[in-house]
Parts: sequence; structure tokens; C-alpha cells
Amino acid sequence: MIDDLDDLPTGAWELPEEFVLLRDTVRKFVETEIRPLEDSLPHDTAGVPGPQLAILQQRARDMGLWALATPREYGGAGLSVLGQVVVAEEAAKCRMGAFFPAGGAFGGNPPNVMYRASAEQFEKYARPIVEGRMTKAYTAISEATGGSDPAGAIRCRAVRDGDDYVLNGTKLWTSHAGTADWGVVYARTGDAGERGGISCLIVERDTPGLTMKPIGVMNSFSPYELHFENARVPAANRIGAEGAGFSLASDFLVHGRIVYAAGPIGIAQHALDLAIDWVKQRQVFGTALADKQGIQFMVADSEIELRASRLLMYQAAWNADLGKDVKVDASVSKVFGTETAFRVVDRCVQMFGAMGLSQEMPLERWFRDLRVKLLGEGASEVQRMVIARRLLK
Repeated sequence: MIDDLDDLPTGAWELPEEFVLLRDTVRKFVETEIRPLEDSLPHDTAGVPGPQLAILQQRARDMGLWALATPREYGGAGLSVLGQVVVAEEAAKCRMGAFFPAGGAFGGNPPNVMYRASAEQFEKYARPIVEGRMTKAYTAISEATGGSDPAGAIRCRAVRDGDDYVLNGTKLWTSHAGTADWGVVYARTGDAGERGGISCLIVERDTPGLTMKPIGVMNSFSPYELHFENARVPAANRIGAEGAGFSLASDFLVHGRIVYAAGPIGIAQHALDLAIDWVKQRQVFGTALADKQGIQFMVADSEIELRASRLLMYQAAWNADLGKDVKVDASVSKVFGTETAFRVVDRCVQMFGAMGLSQEMPLERWFRDLRVKLLGEGASEVQRMVIARRLLK
């Protein structure tokens, strides 16, 4: 992968050739391996079933498409943020792509905070994920009191008792908890309202006092509720110093918003491509649907907005790789990318008419999934607040 960004002749406005090749490789993998398999699965399938997934993951590993976001020193590919968004956009161009890019074939990445864990913690918990011996882990932050302001909202408390922490409280909207062997839980160890009073703990699935149940939502992938009742977690499972949970994860959370935008953009681009093919073939009132000005404007507006969202995402990723402060860039990319994607898919449903609402097509699933994306990784309103605060300070 690219080591020295300063040596590259191009920037976010034109992808380096290495990333163009990577993009085309991922695109072909999704077209030839994932979409044909999806056609044999129920419409709302959440991830490729285990035996088939193992085959896909091995093929991906053979192609070098594995643990892409994991730094090289931890055994991963060490892909830059720009490289990650290139992969994420293409990997999302399948029916289940919103929450299972490439069907889950490109695994191997533990929660980002694990790169700040001790060597012993990494070897025990994260290494098996990087090496493909363990499934994806979860990250539990949000609670009933809110998710956009964790410093003020977190009520789940971890109290030190000898060599353990005793956890009490509830986490909501936790993705992948139902299949994970372990996860990282952010709990309050300090005073209420203090950002520095949050600690990060590794919690194993079979911890006594931990119960989980799925939360039914509008999209095809259910998050989980985690309830802790006097659940004892070894103090050795705390990552970093007590109270340093969010300071450890801050850079990763910001960069994650940039990559988060890529999936919706990829889905919307694929939806637009499908809609363009449809309106060129569909005959209404004696001519192709594509001849109608209303349709032409929907196509044009979608193309304009997708180009803009992609370039904003590339710019944010490029600046992140250069080591710049990208808090505003990430918020701009996330809010514009997800909102654009939702608008584009909505237009595509309209262009397909009743067929767009049918489960014969992936559009109605994407519509539901992308509505959720407007809330994930910080709602649009929170991103606008972040942008305004920086500009007006």
C-alpha cells in the first residue's frame, strides 16, 4: 500500500493509480462473487450465511482484501483513509451493502480502540479477528439517554471492586452484538457529565450478568440491547487509563465518519446506475421514460450531488491521511454523503415506480437502510452543530 503520500502526484480530485486498481478489483469481486450469491438468499438476509461466508472470506484473503483498515504493525493491510473509502464505496454496491459490505467478506478489523490496547489484550481479543479465527466484535456506546452526547448521556456505570469492575446499566443500538464473542463497552467510572469520566472495557459474551436482546427496527439489520446487572469484568480488561476511554478513541471516531459516508454513496451510485438502465428501456406514452424532462432532471440532480459528495469524502480522507485536523471535514462528508444518498435512492424508487417498492428490486431495502444511516455515527443535526461550532468559535 501507499507509504508516502507526499510522493503522490495526484490528490483527492484524482485517485492515485493504485487506488483505481484497488477500486476496480473490489468492484469486480462484488459483481462476480456477492451479487449472484445474494440472488439466492431472502431479500432481507443480514450477512452471508456462515459456510458460504467462509468461502468468500478465503477468496478475499487470497486477493489481499482482508483486514484493510488494520494497521500493518498489527497484521493488517494498513490501508489509508482514502483507500478505505474507495473500498467501502464499492463494497456497498450490493443488496446487503449498507451493513454488510461485500456480504461481510472483507473482515479482519477489530474495534479501532483495540489499537490502543495493551499487547496482551490485543493478542487475546483482537488478533483472532485479524487472523480470521473470530467474528466481528461490537462497540457499545449509546444508551436510552442519547448517543450523540456520550459524555453527558452515559449512565451505565462501572465501579471498581478489587480486581474487577462491576457493571450496571443498559446499552442500546449496539450492532453485531448478537454474533460477537466480545465487545468494547464505554461505561462511566467518574462523575456524571465528565467526558474524562468514561472508561473502555472489554466484555466477553458469556459474562455473568450480561443479557442481550435484538431491537426490532425498520431496516433489515437489528441492533441489540445490552443489559448489565452486577456484571463483573476483570480490571485487566480496561483499555488504557481509567477515565481515558474517549480520548483513546477520538481520532478513530472522527475518521470513521468519513468512511461511514462511503457506503451510502456507493449504494446510491449503484441505484442510479440501475435507474438509468431502467428509464432508457421503459416505454411510456409512446417514448422511452428517459425522454421525459422530469426524469432527466432527477438523473442530472443525482449525478451532480453524488459527484459532489464523493469529492467531499475524498478531500476529507486525503486531509486525514496528511495528518490534518479533519473534524469539520468528517462532519461535512458524513452529513452530505448520507443525505445525498437517501435523496438519490428516493428518486430512483420514484423512477422505477411500483417496481421500486417491490422486493424484486433492492431499492426498498436500501431506502430503509439509508434512512438509518442518517442517524448512525452522529445524526445530521449533530454534524451541523460540529461544523457551526468550529466556524463560529
